[in-house]
Amino acid sequence: MDALNIQDNPWLSGLALITLAGLFLTLFTFASGSRINFPPNRKASTSQTPPLSISPEKKIPPAQKPSAPAPNPNPLSTLPPQRRHTLKALLPNVPYIEIPEDEILRHILPMIANWTECASTLARGEKGLQVYTPTGFSITEIEALGDFPDYALLSGVPLPTKYEGFDIERALPRPYRPFRWAYHQTMSLTKLEPDWWLELENTYRTRIAQRKALFAKHNDGVLDSLPGSELACKELMEMVVQFLCTRYPQYFTLVDKRVLVNRILGTEQDVRSKPPLEILMDNVPEDFGIMLRDDVSGNYFLRAGVICSSMGWNVKSKVGLQLHRIHDEIPDYMEKMRFSMDRFFTKMPTDKPIQRGSWGLEIGQPLHMPPGDPHEKLRTVQDPNLKLEDCHLRIDWQTLRRLPLSGAIAFNFKALFTPVAEFRDEPCVPALLAKVMKEGKENLMKYKGTMHVEHVVLPKLEEWAIEQEDKGLAPKDWEVATLDDSPWFKGWQDKWHRQQGF
Repeated sequence: MDALNIQDNPWLSGLALITLAGLFLTLFTFASGSRINFPPNRKASTSQTPPLSISPEKKIPPAQKPSAPAPNPNPLSTLPPQRRHTLKALLPNVPYIEIPEDEILRHILPMIANWTECASTLARGEKGLQVYTPTGFSITEIEALGDFPDYALLSGVPLPTKYEGFDIERALPRPYRPFRWAYHQTMSLTKLEPDWWLELENTYRTRIAQRKALFAKHNDGVLDSLPGSELACKELMEMVVQFLCTRYPQYFTLVDKRVLVNRILGTEQDVRSKPPLEILMDNVPEDFGIMLRDDVSGNYFLRAGVICSSMGWNVKSKVGLQLHRIHDEIPDYMEKMRFSMDRFFTKMPTDKPIQRGSWGLEIGQPLHMPPGDPHEKLRTVQDPNLKLEDCHLRIDWQTLRRLPLSGAIAFNFKALFTPVAEFRDEPCVPALLAKVMKEGKENLMKYKGTMHVEHVVLPKLEEWAIEQEDKGLAPKDWEVATLDDSPWFKGWQDKWHRQQGF
């Protein structure tokens, strides 16, 4: 799954996650190491400013370098950081009780157990059956919180600010260009910007209709959930609805914590009328995957997902698999990334969600390409009649976060398409992408699958790179490297605002 995929492959192009770090393989592996450093005292980005980025790791003097990497924590005895303390504010009339982690581990909710059945058992007064989620909440407490609790407080991630002036008819996605050099198998991670967890743009209606048609055709090939994922699916749906109503109040409203009013589509929908993932399917043009902690091994498994933009795989082929099995096709994953990914999932807190981007080059705008799809054949040959205008950059922009109540890890991503011709006036982008295409590691480039367009795209990139140096858009004879503004380019905001008109 590209959601949990590697560095630049479409997150779930190869299904990657996360992971989703898609998780999201692409799913999230650390760039040269296992530690992420967030720069202090940096302003959060808005629609007017670039986002926070993770600074390069400081070099450790040779004398301080550890002789060997720290061992992975035992996943069976390790829980993510607890969030029980938020109950003091959320349930002020209920006495707060601190529960030791060892007790939580002894009475943890089984991965395959439906939380509502546990709640029913407790309601009948049966003793000795109190159970807890990995983040420390008991089923009784989750029941008391009710529907749509304050997820900002629960998670430690603030709700987004209202997007003033946003117009769904003209909105364009931010121009992500997550190209990197040197290009190798890593996860290029940044801190999630709360305002941009989900991003709407002018293809909204088309994408929703396309996704619903894919669901009608493929059913569990694009949407499925296994027993035990009920709480996480409900929680994710509620968090998404809270986000949409806060970020885009002119388009979304939740009435009485039950009816979602969608003014873009002109619909009113009881969120209890369908399974939570189908509510997301009907209203959100993004893909979601849910990983749950197995109480028997402590490892994480894909237990639910609504994923309509996978390339070469589908939900049916991945659901139920452990994290590393999801990425079997990813080059170098087992050797270079499994250790870090397993450790990351074991300890990831709720208040430090992350984001990353993966990319590919496509003919047209293929959204969903399950195994055996006719579009696969286009990727095996170089069509001599292919035109530049038919070539598109596909970006899978991915995020990964832990859900506060269930303790599940959710990755999401969406496919964004941009004509390759857009690179012509984007400083240094043509030279950087040409460098990656010509000199990138063979197995990674083969996995990414750019061969079918190289004969058309690469000559143009080289031509534009020279043109940019002549026009002063790029320095003369510059040493090609990851751009300072990555995952964007210098001046991206001006171009973006000009093109969408706000």
